[in-house]
Amino acid sequence: MTEYEVLVETINPCGGDRHSTKEFIDVETDDPTRWVRENGRFPILDVTETPEGDLVVSTGDEAGNRIRYTFTE
Repeated sequence: MTEYEVLVETINPCGGDRHSTKEFIDVETDDPTRWVRENGRFPILDVTETPEGDLVVSTGDEAGNRIRYTFTE
């Protein structure tokens, strides 16, 4: 299993990115996307990789609530 430091950004539809709540958690997993699917509150909307190699998994609902998980080894 790989250990990741995960930045969890909770974004509400009224405040946007500027007013998001941010927290760091430690996660051990072989598949970050599966971890979000099993532990996240919303369905996965997008999965991207940053130029630095971090994996970003974005989730959300129809009301505009979003949670973005950035996995860094």
